[in-house]
Amino acid sequence: MKKNKHWLWGILLLLTFSLLLAACSEDEGTTDEPAKTEEPTDGTSTEGAEEAVPQVLVFGRGGDSVSLDPAIVTDGESFKVTENIYETLLNFGEQDTTINPGLAKEWEVSEDGLTYTFHLQEGVKFHDGTDFNAEAVVKNIERWKGGAEEQYYYFHSMFKAEGEDVIASVEAADEYTVVFTLSRPQAPFLKNIAMSPFAIASPTAFEAAGDKFGDNPVGTGPFRFVEWKRNDSITVEKNEEYWQEGLPKLDTIIFRAIPDNSARLNALVTGEIDLADGINPSDAATIEGNAELQLIERPSMNIGYLGLTNTRPPFDNKLVRQAVNYAVDKQALVDAFFQGRAEVAVNPMPSTISGYNEEITGYEYNPEKAKELLAEAGYDGSEIELWAMPVPRPYMPDGQKVAEAIQKNLADVGIPSKIVTFEWATYLEKAKNGEADAFLLGWTGDNGDADNFIYTLLDKDTIGSNNYSYYSNDEVHKLLIAAQSEIDEEKRNELYKQAQEIIFEDAPWVPLAHSTPLLAGKKGVANYLPHPTGSESLINVSME
Repeated sequence: MKKNKHWLWGILLLLTFSLLLAACSEDEGTTDEPAKTEEPTDGTSTEGAEEAVPQVLVFGRGGDSVSLDPAIVTDGESFKVTENIYETLLNFGEQDTTINPGLAKEWEVSEDGLTYTFHLQEGVKFHDGTDFNAEAVVKNIERWKGGAEEQYYYFHSMFKAEGEDVIASVEAADEYTVVFTLSRPQAPFLKNIAMSPFAIASPTAFEAAGDKFGDNPVGTGPFRFVEWKRNDSITVEKNEEYWQEGLPKLDTIIFRAIPDNSARLNALVTGEIDLADGINPSDAATIEGNAELQLIERPSMNIGYLGLTNTRPPFDNKLVRQAVNYAVDKQALVDAFFQGRAEVAVNPMPSTISGYNEEITGYEYNPEKAKELLAEAGYDGSEIELWAMPVPRPYMPDGQKVAEAIQKNLADVGIPSKIVTFEWATYLEKAKNGEADAFLLGWTGDNGDADNFIYTLLDKDTIGSNNYSYYSNDEVHKLLIAAQSEIDEEKRNELYKQAQEIIFEDAPWVPLAHSTPLLAGKKGVANYLPHPTGSESLINVSME
Protein backbone atom coordinates (compact mmCIF):
# COMPACT_ATOMS: atom_id res chain seq x y z
CA MET A 1 0.00 0.00 0.00
CA LYS A 2 2.78 2.37 0.83
CA LYS A 3 4.37 1.78 -2.59
CA ASN A 4 1.04 2.51 -4.40
CA LYS A 5 0.63 5.78 -2.51
CA HIS A 6 4.03 7.03 -3.69
CA TRP A 7 3.08 6.10 -7.24
CA LEU A 8 -0.20 8.06 -7.07
CA TRP A 9 1.56 11.11 -5.67
CA GLY A 10 3.98 10.94 -8.57
CA ILE A 11 1.15 10.92 -11.11
CA LEU A 12 -0.48 13.96 -9.45
CA LEU A 13 2.80 15.89 -9.43
CA LEU A 14 3.31 15.12 -13.14
CA LEU A 15 -0.19 16.36 -14.05
CA THR A 16 0.28 19.57 -12.04
CA PHE A 17 3.61 20.25 -13.75
CA SER A 18 2.00 19.72 -17.20
CA LEU A 19 -0.78 22.21 -16.42
CA LEU A 20 1.76 24.81 -15.33
CA LEU A 21 3.70 24.39 -18.59
CA ALA A 22 0.50 24.79 -20.61
CA ALA A 23 -0.37 28.00 -18.78
CA CYS A 24 3.08 29.45 -19.42
CA SER A 25 2.81 28.47 -23.06
CA GLU A 26 -0.50 30.40 -23.45
CA ASP A 27 0.97 33.52 -21.87
CA GLU A 28 3.90 33.56 -24.29
CA GLY A 29 1.77 32.86 -27.39
CA THR A 30 2.01 29.96 -29.83
CA THR A 31 2.76 29.56 -33.50
CA ASP A 32 -0.89 28.65 -34.11
CA GLU A 33 -2.45 31.93 -32.86
CA PRO A 34 -1.31 35.52 -33.08
CA ALA A 35 -0.33 37.16 -29.84
CA LYS A 36 -2.86 39.54 -28.34
CA THR A 37 -2.43 43.19 -29.26
CA GLU A 38 -2.01 45.51 -26.34
CA GLU A 39 -4.69 48.13 -25.87
CA PRO A 40 -3.54 51.65 -26.83
CA THR A 41 -2.36 53.80 -23.96
CA ASP A 42 -4.27 56.93 -25.09
CA GLY A 43 -7.58 55.65 -23.77
CA THR A 44 -9.01 54.64 -27.17
CA SER A 45 -10.12 51.14 -28.06
CA THR A 46 -9.22 49.09 -31.12
CA GLU A 47 -12.57 47.29 -31.04
CA GLY A 48 -14.33 47.64 -34.43
CA ALA A 49 -11.34 49.39 -36.04
CA GLU A 50 -11.18 48.78 -39.80
CA GLU A 51 -8.73 49.65 -42.51
CA ALA A 52 -9.78 52.81 -44.39
CA VAL A 53 -11.50 52.17 -47.71
CA PRO A 54 -9.67 53.89 -50.62
CA GLN A 55 -11.49 56.98 -51.86
CA VAL A 56 -11.96 56.38 -55.60
CA LEU A 57 -14.03 58.62 -57.90
CA VAL A 58 -14.92 57.55 -61.44
CA PHE A 59 -15.83 60.61 -63.52
CA GLY A 60 -17.75 59.85 -66.72
CA ARG A 61 -17.30 62.45 -69.45
CA GLY A 62 -18.27 62.86 -73.09
CA GLY A 63 -14.87 62.57 -74.75
CA ASP A 64 -11.17 61.97 -74.31
CA SER A 65 -8.53 64.64 -73.70
CA VAL A 66 -6.51 65.94 -76.63
CA SER A 67 -3.32 66.32 -74.56
CA LEU A 68 -2.35 66.65 -70.90
CA ASP A 69 -0.04 69.56 -71.61
CA PRO A 70 -2.31 72.51 -70.72
CA ALA A 71 -0.14 74.95 -72.66
CA ILE A 72 -1.03 73.47 -76.05
CA VAL A 73 -4.77 72.70 -75.73
CA THR A 74 -8.00 74.68 -75.74
CA ASP A 75 -10.59 71.97 -75.13
CA GLY A 76 -12.49 71.45 -71.90
CA GLU A 77 -11.92 67.70 -71.80
CA SER A 78 -8.18 68.25 -71.53
CA PHE A 79 -8.50 70.95 -68.86
CA LYS A 80 -10.87 68.77 -66.84
CA VAL A 81 -7.88 66.53 -66.12
CA THR A 82 -4.99 69.02 -66.14
CA GLU A 83 -6.75 71.17 -63.54
CA ASN A 84 -6.04 68.38 -61.05
CA ILE A 85 -2.43 67.68 -62.05
CA TYR A 86 -1.13 71.24 -62.30
CA GLU A 87 -1.63 74.55 -60.53
CA THR A 88 -1.58 78.18 -61.62
CA LEU A 89 0.01 81.20 -59.96
CA LEU A 90 -3.45 82.50 -59.08
CA ASN A 91 -6.76 80.71 -58.48
CA PHE A 92 -10.34 81.64 -59.16
CA GLY A 93 -12.98 81.47 -56.44
CA GLU A 94 -14.70 78.14 -55.82
CA GLN A 95 -17.63 79.05 -58.08
CA ASP A 96 -16.74 82.44 -59.56
CA THR A 97 -13.83 84.23 -61.24
CA THR A 98 -12.62 86.36 -58.33
CA ILE A 99 -8.83 86.25 -57.96
CA ASN A 100 -7.31 84.26 -55.08
CA PRO A 101 -3.81 83.06 -54.14
CA GLY A 102 -2.47 79.94 -55.81
CA LEU A 103 1.18 79.06 -56.28
CA ALA A 104 1.67 82.76 -55.67
CA LYS A 105 0.65 83.71 -52.13
CA GLU A 106 0.83 87.49 -52.63
CA TRP A 107 1.29 89.97 -55.47
CA GLU A 108 1.68 93.68 -56.16
CA VAL A 109 0.87 95.78 -59.23
CA SER A 110 2.66 99.00 -60.11
CA GLU A 111 0.64 102.21 -60.52
CA ASP A 112 1.20 102.26 -64.28
CA GLY A 113 -0.07 98.69 -64.61
CA LEU A 114 3.15 97.48 -66.24
CA THR A 115 4.86 95.58 -63.42
CA TYR A 116 3.44 92.58 -61.54
CA THR A 117 5.45 91.11 -58.67
CA PHE A 118 4.47 87.65 -57.41
CA HIS A 119 5.66 86.18 -54.10
CA LEU A 120 5.58 82.40 -54.36
CA GLN A 121 4.65 79.60 -51.98
CA GLU A 122 7.76 78.02 -50.44
CA GLY A 123 8.58 74.36 -50.04
CA VAL A 124 6.46 73.21 -52.99
CA LYS A 125 7.75 70.45 -55.25
CA PHE A 126 6.71 69.11 -58.62
CA HIS A 127 5.68 65.46 -58.80
CA ASP A 128 9.14 64.51 -60.10
CA GLY A 129 10.88 66.10 -57.11
CA THR A 130 11.92 69.28 -58.93
CA ASP A 131 11.67 72.39 -56.73
CA PHE A 132 8.96 74.91 -57.55
CA ASN A 133 10.52 78.37 -57.46
CA ALA A 134 10.85 81.60 -59.43
CA GLU A 135 13.19 79.99 -61.99
CA ALA A 136 10.57 77.34 -62.72
CA VAL A 137 8.02 80.06 -63.44
CA VAL A 138 10.46 81.89 -65.71
CA LYS A 139 11.18 78.70 -67.68
CA ASN A 140 7.48 78.07 -68.21
CA ILE A 141 6.88 81.59 -69.54
CA GLU A 142 9.93 81.34 -71.78
CA ARG A 143 8.68 78.02 -73.11
CA TRP A 144 5.32 79.55 -74.05
CA LYS A 145 6.81 82.74 -75.49
CA GLY A 146 9.53 81.00 -77.45
CA GLY A 147 7.42 78.18 -78.82
CA ALA A 148 5.77 78.13 -82.21
CA GLU A 149 2.58 80.18 -82.30
CA GLU A 150 0.61 77.30 -83.80
CA GLN A 151 1.65 75.10 -80.86
CA TYR A 152 1.21 77.57 -77.99
CA TYR A 153 -1.61 79.42 -79.64
CA TYR A 154 -3.56 80.00 -76.42
CA PHE A 155 -0.64 81.91 -74.91
CA HIS A 156 -0.11 83.90 -78.08
CA SER A 157 -3.82 84.70 -78.38
CA MET A 158 -3.91 86.06 -74.82
CA PHE A 159 -0.50 87.70 -74.51
CA LYS A 160 0.42 88.82 -78.00
CA ALA A 161 -1.28 91.62 -79.93
CA GLU A 162 -0.37 93.27 -83.22
CA GLY A 163 2.82 91.22 -83.30
CA GLU A 164 3.95 92.54 -79.91
CA ASP A 165 4.51 90.46 -76.78
CA VAL A 166 2.35 91.82 -73.97
CA ILE A 167 4.73 90.15 -71.48
CA ALA A 168 7.93 91.99 -72.32
CA SER A 169 9.99 90.09 -69.74
CA VAL A 170 9.78 87.83 -66.71
CA GLU A 171 12.60 87.63 -64.17
CA ALA A 172 13.39 85.82 -60.93
CA ALA A 173 14.15 88.58 -58.41
CA ASP A 174 15.08 85.91 -55.86
CA GLU A 175 14.23 82.26 -55.23
CA TYR A 176 10.58 82.92 -54.45
CA THR A 177 9.88 86.25 -56.18
CA VAL A 178 9.10 86.61 -59.87
CA VAL A 179 8.53 89.89 -61.70
CA PHE A 180 6.49 90.29 -64.91
CA THR A 181 7.03 93.44 -66.97
CA LEU A 182 4.39 94.25 -69.59
CA SER A 183 4.90 96.21 -72.79
CA ARG A 184 1.51 97.84 -72.32
CA PRO A 185 -1.22 97.64 -69.67
CA GLN A 186 -3.51 94.63 -69.93
CA ALA A 187 -6.63 95.11 -67.81
CA PRO A 188 -7.46 91.40 -67.43
CA PHE A 189 -3.84 90.31 -66.82
CA LEU A 190 -4.42 88.75 -63.38
CA LYS A 191 -7.48 86.87 -64.63
CA ASN A 192 -5.58 85.73 -67.68
CA ILE A 193 -2.66 84.36 -65.69
CA ALA A 194 -5.10 82.37 -63.53
CA MET A 195 -6.46 80.49 -66.54
CA SER A 196 -5.99 76.74 -66.92
CA PRO A 197 -3.64 76.95 -69.98
CA PHE A 198 -1.09 78.83 -67.90
CA ALA A 199 -0.53 76.20 -65.24
CA ILE A 200 3.08 75.75 -64.18
CA ALA A 201 4.76 72.51 -65.29
CA SER A 202 8.02 70.89 -64.18
CA PRO A 203 10.88 72.33 -66.29
CA THR A 204 12.84 69.11 -65.73
CA ALA A 205 9.99 67.08 -67.21
CA PHE A 206 9.07 69.24 -70.20
CA GLU A 207 12.71 69.81 -71.17
CA ALA A 208 13.34 66.05 -71.14
CA ALA A 209 10.08 65.01 -72.83
CA GLY A 210 9.85 67.64 -75.55
CA ASP A 211 6.74 67.16 -77.70
CA LYS A 212 5.81 64.06 -75.68
CA PHE A 213 5.32 65.98 -72.45
CA GLY A 214 1.53 65.89 -72.86
CA ASP A 215 1.65 62.09 -72.55
CA ASN A 216 3.42 62.15 -69.17
CA PRO A 217 2.40 65.36 -67.39
CA VAL A 218 4.17 66.63 -64.28
CA GLY A 219 2.81 69.47 -62.14
CA THR A 220 2.55 70.48 -58.49
CA GLY A 221 -1.14 69.65 -58.19
CA PRO A 222 -3.06 67.49 -55.72
CA PHE A 223 -3.02 64.49 -58.08
CA ARG A 224 -0.24 62.72 -59.97
CA PHE A 225 -0.61 61.22 -63.42
CA VAL A 226 -0.73 57.40 -63.51
CA GLU A 227 -2.07 56.11 -66.83
CA TRP A 228 -3.80 57.11 -70.06
CA LYS A 229 -5.74 54.56 -72.09
CA ARG A 230 -6.64 56.49 -75.22
CA ASN A 231 -10.35 57.03 -75.82
CA ASP A 232 -11.07 55.06 -72.65
CA SER A 233 -9.71 56.44 -69.38
CA ILE A 234 -7.15 58.60 -67.62
CA THR A 235 -6.13 57.72 -64.06
CA VAL A 236 -4.57 60.06 -61.51
CA GLU A 237 -3.69 59.34 -57.89
CA LYS A 238 -3.28 61.33 -54.70
CA ASN A 239 -0.08 63.34 -54.44
CA GLU A 240 1.17 62.20 -51.04
CA GLU A 241 3.66 65.10 -50.95
CA TYR A 242 1.08 67.78 -51.72
CA TRP A 243 1.92 71.10 -50.11
CA GLN A 244 -1.56 71.82 -48.70
CA GLU A 245 -1.93 69.68 -45.57
CA GLY A 246 -4.84 67.24 -45.47
CA LEU A 247 -5.57 67.50 -49.19
CA PRO A 248 -6.67 66.02 -51.48
CA LYS A 249 -9.32 63.77 -49.95
CA LEU A 250 -9.65 61.33 -52.84
CA ASP A 251 -7.03 58.63 -53.39
CA THR A 252 -7.74 58.01 -57.06
CA ILE A 253 -9.70 59.63 -59.87
CA ILE A 254 -10.52 57.79 -63.08
CA PHE A 255 -11.76 59.97 -65.94
CA ARG A 256 -13.73 57.68 -68.25
CA ALA A 257 -14.68 58.69 -71.79
CA ILE A 258 -18.25 57.64 -72.61
CA PRO A 259 -19.35 59.63 -75.69
CA ASP A 260 -22.99 58.55 -75.75
CA ASN A 261 -25.13 60.53 -73.30
CA SER A 262 -27.56 57.68 -72.63
CA ALA A 263 -24.75 55.19 -72.05
CA ARG A 264 -23.07 57.59 -69.64
CA LEU A 265 -26.26 58.10 -67.66
CA ASN A 266 -26.86 54.36 -67.57
CA ALA A 267 -23.32 53.84 -66.26
CA LEU A 268 -24.14 56.24 -63.42
CA VAL A 269 -27.42 54.51 -62.61
CA THR A 270 -25.76 51.06 -62.54
CA GLY A 271 -22.87 52.27 -60.39
CA GLU A 272 -20.07 52.00 -62.98
CA ILE A 273 -19.27 55.69 -62.54
CA ASP A 274 -19.81 58.16 -59.68
CA LEU A 275 -20.10 61.47 -61.52
CA ALA A 276 -21.26 62.30 -65.05
CA ASP A 277 -21.21 65.50 -67.07
CA GLY A 278 -23.03 66.29 -70.32
CA ILE A 279 -26.41 65.29 -68.95
CA ASN A 280 -29.28 65.83 -71.38
CA PRO A 281 -31.78 68.35 -70.01
CA SER A 282 -34.49 65.83 -70.92
CA ASP A 283 -32.98 63.41 -68.38
CA ALA A 284 -33.04 65.89 -65.49
CA ALA A 285 -36.42 64.71 -64.17
CA THR A 286 -35.26 61.09 -64.18
CA ILE A 287 -32.23 61.97 -62.07
CA GLU A 288 -34.23 64.12 -59.67
CA GLY A 289 -36.64 61.22 -59.19
CA ASN A 290 -33.86 58.80 -58.21
CA ALA A 291 -33.11 58.93 -54.48
CA GLU A 292 -29.62 57.52 -55.10
CA LEU A 293 -28.59 60.35 -57.44
CA GLN A 294 -28.14 64.12 -57.31
CA LEU A 295 -28.61 66.61 -60.15
CA ILE A 296 -25.91 69.29 -60.30
CA GLU A 297 -26.08 72.59 -62.21
CA ARG A 298 -22.91 74.27 -63.40
CA PRO A 299 -23.02 78.10 -63.20
CA SER A 300 -23.55 79.33 -66.75
CA MET A 301 -20.80 81.26 -68.55
CA ASN A 302 -20.80 79.98 -72.12
CA ILE A 303 -21.90 80.37 -75.71
CA GLY A 304 -22.87 77.68 -78.20
CA TYR A 305 -22.70 78.79 -81.81
CA LEU A 306 -22.84 77.82 -85.49
CA GLY A 307 -19.52 78.91 -86.92
CA LEU A 308 -19.32 80.11 -90.52
CA THR A 309 -15.82 80.10 -92.02
CA ASN A 310 -15.65 83.63 -93.42
CA THR A 311 -12.90 82.81 -95.93
CA ARG A 312 -14.81 79.96 -97.62
CA PRO A 313 -17.64 80.37 -100.14
CA PRO A 314 -20.50 80.96 -99.68
CA PHE A 315 -19.73 82.42 -96.24
CA ASP A 316 -17.17 84.88 -97.55
CA ASN A 317 -20.29 86.91 -98.41
CA LYS A 318 -21.76 88.86 -95.49
CA LEU A 319 -25.28 88.67 -96.95
CA VAL A 320 -25.17 84.86 -96.90
CA ARG A 321 -24.00 84.90 -93.28
CA GLN A 322 -26.84 87.25 -92.35
CA ALA A 323 -29.28 84.99 -94.21
CA VAL A 324 -28.19 81.99 -92.13
CA ASN A 325 -28.76 84.02 -88.97
CA TYR A 326 -32.33 84.68 -90.08
CA ALA A 327 -32.81 81.05 -91.18
CA VAL A 328 -31.99 79.35 -87.86
CA ASP A 329 -34.86 79.04 -85.40
CA LYS A 330 -32.87 79.49 -82.20
CA GLN A 331 -35.86 79.48 -79.87
CA ALA A 332 -36.97 76.12 -81.27
CA LEU A 333 -33.48 74.73 -80.66
CA VAL A 334 -33.52 75.91 -77.05
CA ASP A 335 -37.00 74.50 -76.48
CA ALA A 336 -36.25 71.14 -78.08
CA PHE A 337 -32.75 70.38 -76.85
CA PHE A 338 -32.23 72.42 -73.69
CA GLN A 339 -35.62 71.92 -72.01
CA GLY A 340 -35.71 75.48 -70.73
CA ARG A 341 -32.20 75.28 -69.23
CA ALA A 342 -30.73 77.80 -71.68
CA GLU A 343 -31.45 81.23 -73.11
CA VAL A 344 -31.32 82.26 -76.74
CA ALA A 345 -28.00 83.93 -77.56
CA VAL A 346 -27.82 87.34 -79.23
CA ASN A 347 -24.22 88.46 -78.77
CA PRO A 348 -21.02 86.38 -78.70
CA MET A 349 -20.92 86.41 -74.89
CA PRO A 350 -23.51 85.92 -72.13
CA SER A 351 -25.33 88.87 -70.60
CA THR A 352 -23.67 88.23 -67.21
CA ILE A 353 -20.33 89.46 -68.57
CA SER A 354 -19.51 93.11 -67.99
CA GLY A 355 -19.64 95.04 -71.28
CA TYR A 356 -22.59 93.11 -72.76
CA ASN A 357 -24.58 95.21 -75.26
CA GLU A 358 -28.24 94.95 -74.27
CA GLU A 359 -29.41 97.26 -77.07
CA ILE A 360 -28.71 94.62 -79.73
CA THR A 361 -31.86 92.54 -80.15
CA GLY A 362 -30.46 89.88 -82.48
CA TYR A 363 -31.65 88.30 -85.72
CA GLU A 364 -35.24 87.12 -85.55
CA TYR A 365 -36.31 83.83 -87.09
CA ASN A 366 -37.42 84.97 -90.55
CA PRO A 367 -37.04 82.43 -93.41
CA GLU A 368 -38.47 84.86 -95.97
CA LYS A 369 -35.89 87.51 -95.08
CA ALA A 370 -33.21 84.83 -95.37
CA LYS A 371 -34.37 83.95 -98.89
CA GLU A 372 -34.30 87.61 -99.93
CA LEU A 373 -30.72 88.01 -98.72
CA LEU A 374 -29.60 84.83 -100.47
CA ALA A 375 -31.10 86.07 -103.73
CA GLU A 376 -29.41 89.45 -103.28
CA ALA A 377 -26.09 87.70 -102.61
CA GLY A 378 -26.43 85.64 -105.79
CA TYR A 379 -26.15 82.36 -103.87
CA ASP A 380 -26.25 79.50 -106.39
CA GLY A 381 -27.65 76.78 -104.12
CA SER A 382 -24.40 74.82 -103.79
CA GLU A 383 -24.35 72.20 -101.03
CA ILE A 384 -22.33 72.98 -97.93
CA GLU A 385 -20.85 70.75 -95.25
CA LEU A 386 -22.39 71.16 -91.82
CA TRP A 387 -20.10 69.83 -89.12
CA ALA A 388 -21.66 68.23 -86.04
CA MET A 389 -19.65 67.82 -82.83
CA PRO A 390 -18.99 64.16 -81.98
CA VAL A 391 -19.11 64.74 -78.23
CA PRO A 392 -21.53 66.46 -75.84
CA ARG A 393 -20.29 69.79 -74.57
CA PRO A 394 -21.56 71.97 -71.70
CA TYR A 395 -22.85 74.56 -74.17
CA MET A 396 -24.45 71.89 -76.43
CA PRO A 397 -25.51 68.54 -74.94
CA ASP A 398 -26.27 66.89 -78.30
CA GLY A 399 -24.48 68.39 -81.30
CA GLN A 400 -25.80 65.79 -83.74
CA LYS A 401 -29.46 66.59 -83.04
CA VAL A 402 -28.83 70.32 -83.15
CA ALA A 403 -27.10 69.87 -86.52
CA GLU A 404 -30.08 67.95 -87.87
CA ALA A 405 -32.47 70.72 -86.81
CA ILE A 406 -30.27 73.40 -88.39
CA GLN A 407 -29.97 71.28 -91.54
CA LYS A 408 -33.77 71.44 -91.85
CA ASN A 409 -33.77 75.23 -91.24
CA LEU A 410 -31.19 75.73 -93.98
CA ALA A 411 -33.02 73.48 -96.42
CA ASP A 412 -36.19 75.54 -95.86
CA VAL A 413 -34.46 78.64 -97.27
CA GLY A 414 -32.66 76.85 -100.10
CA ILE A 415 -29.27 75.96 -98.59
CA PRO A 416 -28.66 72.20 -98.96
CA SER A 417 -26.20 70.73 -96.47
CA LYS A 418 -24.47 67.46 -95.68
CA ILE A 419 -23.78 66.64 -92.02
CA VAL A 420 -20.26 65.37 -91.35
CA THR A 421 -18.23 64.77 -88.20
CA PHE A 422 -14.83 63.58 -87.02
CA GLU A 423 -13.16 62.29 -83.88
CA TRP A 424 -13.01 65.18 -81.38
CA ALA A 425 -9.32 66.07 -81.61
CA THR A 426 -9.47 65.88 -85.42
CA TYR A 427 -12.66 67.96 -85.47
CA LEU A 428 -10.97 70.76 -83.53
CA GLU A 429 -7.78 70.63 -85.57
CA LYS A 430 -9.53 70.73 -88.94
CA ALA A 431 -11.89 73.50 -87.85
CA LYS A 432 -8.95 75.50 -86.49
CA ASN A 433 -7.29 75.17 -89.87
CA GLY A 434 -10.34 76.66 -91.60
CA GLU A 435 -11.41 73.45 -93.35
CA ALA A 436 -15.11 73.61 -92.41
CA ASP A 437 -17.91 75.42 -94.23
CA ALA A 438 -20.23 75.64 -91.23
CA PHE A 439 -19.51 74.01 -87.89
CA LEU A 440 -21.05 73.67 -84.46
CA LEU A 441 -18.84 74.72 -81.60
CA GLY A 442 -18.92 76.81 -78.47
CA TRP A 443 -16.93 78.37 -75.70
CA THR A 444 -16.95 78.28 -71.93
CA GLY A 445 -15.39 81.44 -70.54
CA ASP A 446 -11.98 81.07 -68.95
CA ASN A 447 -11.94 84.08 -66.67
CA GLY A 448 -15.23 85.99 -66.74
CA ASP A 449 -13.90 88.90 -68.80
CA ALA A 450 -15.34 90.20 -72.08
CA ASP A 451 -11.86 90.05 -73.60
CA ASN A 452 -11.88 86.28 -73.16
CA PHE A 453 -14.98 86.01 -75.34
CA ILE A 454 -14.81 88.69 -78.01
CA TYR A 455 -11.06 89.07 -78.50
CA THR A 456 -10.31 85.38 -78.02
CA LEU A 457 -13.03 84.17 -80.38
CA LEU A 458 -13.35 86.91 -82.98
CA ASP A 459 -10.24 89.08 -83.23
CA LYS A 460 -8.01 88.81 -86.28
CA ASP A 461 -5.02 88.15 -83.98
CA THR A 462 -6.58 84.84 -82.89
CA ILE A 463 -7.22 83.40 -86.37
CA GLY A 464 -5.71 79.94 -86.39
CA SER A 465 -6.20 79.54 -82.67
CA ASN A 466 -9.61 80.20 -81.13
CA ASN A 467 -11.01 82.28 -83.98
CA TYR A 468 -12.25 79.26 -85.94
CA SER A 469 -14.48 81.38 -88.19
CA TYR A 470 -11.46 83.30 -89.59
CA TYR A 471 -13.35 86.54 -89.03
CA SER A 472 -11.27 89.70 -89.47
CA ASN A 473 -12.34 93.31 -89.05
CA ASP A 474 -9.79 96.07 -88.50
CA GLU A 475 -12.22 98.36 -86.66
CA VAL A 476 -13.19 95.59 -84.26
CA HIS A 477 -9.51 94.87 -83.71
CA LYS A 478 -8.75 98.49 -82.80
CA LEU A 479 -11.62 98.56 -80.32
CA LEU A 480 -10.59 95.29 -78.67
CA ILE A 481 -6.94 96.27 -78.33
CA ALA A 482 -7.99 99.60 -76.81
CA ALA A 483 -10.31 97.77 -74.40
CA GLN A 484 -7.51 95.45 -73.29
CA SER A 485 -5.35 98.40 -72.29
CA GLU A 486 -8.10 100.51 -70.72
CA ILE A 487 -8.13 100.34 -66.92
CA ASP A 488 -11.33 102.37 -66.49
CA GLU A 489 -14.12 99.76 -66.37
CA GLU A 490 -16.82 102.07 -67.77
CA LYS A 491 -14.68 103.04 -70.76
CA ARG A 492 -13.76 99.40 -71.36
CA ASN A 493 -17.41 98.39 -71.41
CA GLU A 494 -18.26 101.08 -73.96
CA LEU A 495 -15.53 99.81 -76.27
CA TYR A 496 -16.84 96.26 -76.06
CA LYS A 497 -20.38 97.43 -76.80
CA GLN A 498 -19.17 99.21 -79.95
CA ALA A 499 -17.34 96.06 -81.05
CA GLN A 500 -20.50 93.97 -80.59
CA GLU A 501 -22.48 96.32 -82.88
CA ILE A 502 -20.00 95.78 -85.72
CA ILE A 503 -19.86 92.03 -85.11
CA PHE A 504 -23.66 91.85 -85.20
CA GLU A 505 -23.68 93.50 -88.63
CA ASP A 506 -20.86 91.30 -89.99
CA ALA A 507 -22.54 88.12 -88.67
CA PRO A 508 -19.36 85.96 -88.56
CA TRP A 509 -21.35 83.17 -86.90
CA VAL A 510 -24.76 82.38 -85.48
CA PRO A 511 -24.96 82.73 -81.68
CA LEU A 512 -27.30 79.93 -80.58
CA ALA A 513 -27.63 79.55 -76.81
CA HIS A 514 -26.20 80.17 -73.36
CA SER A 515 -26.82 76.95 -71.47
CA THR A 516 -26.95 75.90 -67.84
CA PRO A 517 -24.85 72.72 -68.06
CA LEU A 518 -26.06 69.72 -66.10
CA LEU A 519 -24.12 67.04 -64.28
CA ALA A 520 -25.28 64.15 -62.11
CA GLY A 521 -23.63 62.19 -59.36
CA LYS A 522 -24.22 59.56 -56.74
CA LYS A 523 -25.54 60.86 -53.45
CA GLY A 524 -22.25 59.85 -51.87
CA VAL A 525 -20.22 62.35 -53.90
CA ALA A 526 -19.59 65.20 -51.45
CA ASN A 527 -18.16 68.72 -51.81
CA TYR A 528 -18.21 68.76 -55.60
CA LEU A 529 -18.57 72.39 -56.70
CA PRO A 530 -18.77 72.83 -60.48
CA HIS A 531 -17.02 75.93 -61.76
CA PRO A 532 -18.41 78.29 -64.42
CA THR A 533 -15.18 77.91 -66.42
CA GLY A 534 -16.00 74.22 -66.92
CA SER A 535 -12.82 73.07 -65.19
CA GLU A 536 -12.46 72.59 -61.46
CA SER A 537 -10.00 71.00 -59.09
CA LEU A 538 -11.45 67.98 -57.30
CA ILE A 539 -9.19 68.68 -54.34
CA ASN A 540 -12.02 68.86 -51.76
CA VAL A 541 -14.25 66.11 -53.15
CA SER A 542 -14.79 62.98 -51.07
CA MET A 543 -16.90 59.82 -51.21
CA GLU A 544 -19.30 59.29 -48.33
